[in-house]
Amino acid sequence: MSKPRLAIASDHAGINLKKFLIQEMKEAEFTDFGPEAADSVDYPDFAEKACRAVISGKCDRAILICGTGLGMSIAANKINGIRAAHVESVFTAQMSGEHNNANVLCLGERVTGTSHALMMARAWLNANFEIRHQKRVDKIMALEK
Repeated sequence: MSKPRLAIASDHAGINLKKFLIQEMKEAEFTDFGPEAADSVDYPDFAEKACRAVISGKCDRAILICGTGLGMSIAANKINGIRAAHVESVFTAQMSGEHNNANVLCLGERVTGTSHALMMARAWLNANFEIRHQKRVDKIMALEK
């Protein structure tokens, strides 16, 4: 069984958590869309790069990290085909995968400890979408038209 291909990106406020997840989540293959340094950057630029990799099929899903996770979530959800979930608990991370088929997970480094973020990322990654929710996901996606 092949590892899931995950895009990952952050802004300057999420770079440490991004590096931590890449190091700890050996069950996934990461493509890092930056940034490399902690210099101030604009999160929409990095959200777009990672989300475009998901839309194109280069990556299966993405993890985006900023200070709170909110900015990344807002930016990602502007891109057609993206269902980004900002989560702050293991339960909501799991439900975002099982009920909403979220293809992007958004986390906040300034509001989440590293071990908790790792548990949330793994819950989301391991969640199996429940097909009984497909009708609702289709209605969400139809809002883009």
